[in-house]
Parts: sequence; structure tokens; C-alpha cells
Amino acid sequence: MITISLCMIVKNEEESLARCLSSVKGIADEINIVDTGSTDRTKDIAAQFTDRIFDFEWIDDFAASRNYAFSKATKKYILWLDADDFIKEKDRLLFIQLKKKLSLHVDSVTMHYYLGFDEAGNVTSSLKRNRLVRRDCYFQWIGAVHEYLAVYGNIQSSEIGITHSKDKVYTDRNLQIYTKREQEDKTFTPRDLYYFANELRDHAHYNKAIQYYEKFLDGKQGWIEDNIQACMKMGECYAKLGNKDKLVQSICLTLLYDKPRAEFCCTMGSHFLEQNHYQTAIYWYTEATNYKPDSRNMGMNNPHFYTWLPHVQLCLCYDRLGHHEKANEHNEIALSYHPTHPSMLYNKEYFQKLFAERNS
Repeated sequence: MITISLCMIVKNEEESLARCLSSVKGIADEINIVDTGSTDRTKDIAAQFTDRIFDFEWIDDFAASRNYAFSKATKKYILWLDADDFIKEKDRLLFIQLKKKLSLHVDSVTMHYYLGFDEAGNVTSSLKRNRLVRRDCYFQWIGAVHEYLAVYGNIQSSEIGITHSKDKVYTDRNLQIYTKREQEDKTFTPRDLYYFANELRDHAHYNKAIQYYEKFLDGKQGWIEDNIQACMKMGECYAKLGNKDKLVQSICLTLLYDKPRAEFCCTMGSHFLEQNHYQTAIYWYTEATNYKPDSRNMGMNNPHFYTWLPHVQLCLCYDRLGHHEKANEHNEIALSYHPTHPSMLYNKEYFQKLFAERNS
């Protein structure tokens, strides 16, 4: 059975650290905590789980901190988590099974990273990350902000999920780091351009975000999934600015990189639905239902776009055209994916009453 070093960087994580560390029971053979300047009880809580606690001066560089944490590992494999991540019991058991069976020839194991959830706890956004890596491969983290682990070799995919549950107030820390680097005229990599644009968009600096998405795309060096997301997010910025024509132009740029994705189809459907062009909207929402996600895709994934969402929108379109049986059919399909959704339950009651009155 392989051995695992958990390596983490933390700062003021007293609210979430214990949950995270408790969730790796039976997984981590060693826990390394690198503190970057906590002023709360973070280190005291860490000491309840490990005596391997190290200090690292924060220098506005996440990769530097993570690489230092990795340097403290002594076991065969390294697992990395953030303090607001944790492993649910079903995933913990899957992880223990993996630990027992993993070949020593595997250089990295990818795992799902669950980032967003609806009111029923269903995953609304996720991606895959290289989460468990061989220590003797000496993989390095790259990037001051939104850093990534440069991994290659024999990579194995798993169905294990890591759950992210942010409990801190959202800050502009990352935006400030990027802005400082911009003011210092630092060189931005294609990845920096993309994530700086994301930070600008998240903080409602839509015009400047568009400029950076364009810089990123014009460089023609981005990862295909980032290229597609940049086009979609640039479209969101134009929508916020009230420019619907530019919204459509932006999202259509995704077709330069791949066939239409469900997110693209639903966005097009929404555009035509807003204009009461129901038949055109139906075409695009139907296309979304034909999309099947690629399990090997490491990019951002929102299952709503290819499960219940296009069906509930098709329900709306068909209802407005007076095709109530077809509308009800799509609402039932949507409910099969999300049985407790209030809008779909309302629709179900609406159609039951409508059909009862028609047959009376």
C-alpha cells in the first residue's frame, strides 16, 4: 500500500481546518501544515493533528508557498488540499480503496473538485485536478495566483471527489495581487491574462475584463478549455453591459475551438427566448440535451446545462407556443434530474390542473 503526505498552506483557517484534517483519516500518513502568517488559532488546531507545522513568509506568491509545502513531504505520494476543502465519507472510502490498489507506476491521480452546489446539494460546478502525485517526480507549482501543478507522465483518473466549502468572506486579494503585478509591469503569462480577466469580471470591472479576455485570446497560447470559457465569460460581461449583439458574437467564438457545448447552446437559447423567438430557442435548447460531457475533460463543468436546465426551458418555450403536452413531457424529464426543484413542481401542478380542466 502506498504512503501519502498531505501538504497544505494555511492562513487564519480556524473555522474550517479541523473539518478538513478530520476528513483525511485513514488517507494521510503524514500531515504537513505550512502557515503563511495566521493570527488566529489555526496553528493550535493544526497541532491537534500533527507536529509537522512550518512557517513561510507570505510573498504574494501561492506557487512559492505550495512548493515549500511539497518540499516537506517524506512519503511516496503527496496529496494537496486547501483548508476549506474536505473529503465526504463516500469519497474517503473510495480514497482508501485507491490507496490500497494504486500502482507505484502512477505519477498522478486526478479527482473531481466540487466547487458549487444548489439548494438541494447537487453539484453545479466542478472540474478535475491532479490531486495525488508521486513525490519523486518533483512536480512544481507555477503561478503567483491561480497557480497550477505542472504534471506529466502516467496519469490515472479517479471518481473520488474533493468538496470545496468556502466559509470566508469573499475578498479582492487575488485582484490586488494581479493589479500590483500589472502596475509593476510584470510579464503576464497566458494563464495570468485569463485569470486576471476572471477576477476583473468577478468584481464587476466588465470593460477591463473584456480587454484582458481579448488579450488572452489574441495570444493564441491558451488551453482550449480556458479559450472556450474566456469566450463565454466575455459574453457575460457584454450582457452585464447591456450589449446583446456582442454577447452573441463573443460566445460564437467558442466554435473556433470545438463543437458547440451545452453551455453555449443554453446561452443561445436564452438569447432567443428573451426575444420571444421560441422556435429558435427550442432548436438551441434541444441541441443542449444532445450534449454528452467528456469524463476526461479537466475543464470547468456545470451539469445543469446538459441535464435539467434545457428541459425546463423547453417546457417554457413549448408552453408559450400552446404545445402543452410537449411542455409537460420536458418538465417531467427535468424533474427526473431534480425532483425537488420548486419551479418544476409548480409546472407539474399547473399541467395537472390544465389537463384536468381540458378533460372535464
